[in-house]
Amino acid sequence: MKNILLIAFFIGGSLTAKTQISPISWTFTAVKTGDKMYDLKMVATIQDKWHLYSQTQPEDAVIMPTEFTFNANPLLKLEGKIQELGKMEKFTDKSLGISANQYAGTVTFVQKIKLKANAKTKLTGTVEYQTCDDKKCLPPKKVNISVEFK
Repeated sequence: MKNILLIAFFIGGSLTAKTQISPISWTFTAVKTGDKMYDLKMVATIQDKWHLYSQTQPEDAVIMPTEFTFNANPLLKLEGKIQELGKMEKFTDKSLGISANQYAGTVTFVQKIKLKANAKTKLTGTVEYQTCDDKKCLPPKKVNISVEFK
């Protein structure tokens, strides 16, 4: 009986680990750019043959755009919109009549942040995104964001 439970544990664990694999890995860092000013850099590293989608999509797109959500923090102010730094590809499938703005390799999303006081604080939130390769799309995925500002 003990062996059956052990085997079930390993099978279940390997299935869980497999479902959590993603073709995108994220890093989140705060880079000081001036007095109380920072760039929050959110870098997506995309595995070969996969794509991550831009925050803005054409009207005929059917995929989910990348979306960042930040939790309120009274010590931080978001300045402007999130910029995308990378080589955007404009994908078009004429047979399906759809298109998409996408990235391959890496893309850096940058949000300017202003600290309202000289205090140590943290920005938290999520990024929700979808990835596809030439044959399939994965369901949308959410990743937690947590970055300290000093």
